[in-house]
Amino acid sequence: YYDQFSQTYERERHHGYHRMLDELEGQLIERYGRDRDVFEAGCGTGLLLREASRVAKSTTGLDLSRGMLKTATQRGLNVVQGSVTEVPLPDGCMDLVYSMKVLAHVPPIKEALAELARIVRPGGHMLLEFYNPYSLRYLTKKYGGPQTINQSTTDHDVFTRYDTVEQAAAYLPANVELVGTRGVRIFTPTSSVFKLAPLGRLFSWAEHKACDLPLLRNLGGFVILIARKKA
Repeated sequence: YYDQFSQTYERERHHGYHRMLDELEGQLIERYGRDRDVFEAGCGTGLLLREASRVAKSTTGLDLSRGMLKTATQRGLNVVQGSVTEVPLPDGCMDLVYSMKVLAHVPPIKEALAELARIVRPGGHMLLEFYNPYSLRYLTKKYGGPQTINQSTTDHDVFTRYDTVEQAAAYLPANVELVGTRGVRIFTPTSSVFKLAPLGRLFSWAEHKACDLPLLRNLGGFVILIARKKA
């Protein structure tokens, strides 16, 4: 699925809706990863990892898909092939571990988070993005039908789970504490609103303003858990 998806993955990634998502995620990565050792779980073609590499002390990416990693390697990024449930890195080697739009597709989620926490140094942080059932995005996905990836697959061909903030936080291992959340795509009903530039700018402005507001951040279609490994 992801090897096939890699062929078209970046088609819409550099502007509009997807650019907004990358900005909201990238802000947190820079905040917690500047001048630190950073690891991305599920780096795909390396778009976020490339941005992280510009501010971090070091960056390493991991992905299961060779097709995705081919592009990341061509960008000159340090990446390895592997699973989030078996990361080929030693204990406590990273200051920041982040994973965006990946964990919702991992069935053994507690095992995955325990493995990611293993490579974080005490006092280090984890940015963990989940899909939220209490969101406009969930309603769009539920009633909008499958999204075509190519001639033979849709987004219904891959396992996808939706978790509330409380459910997602319950997956954290005992040595990791939740310290905050950020909501991504709170107001945007569908990515197609960005096809009209003025409307897209309006929604982008609103999303950036609302992403950290206590009353709204847990309503994002994507919710990022900000977690810290206990010293």
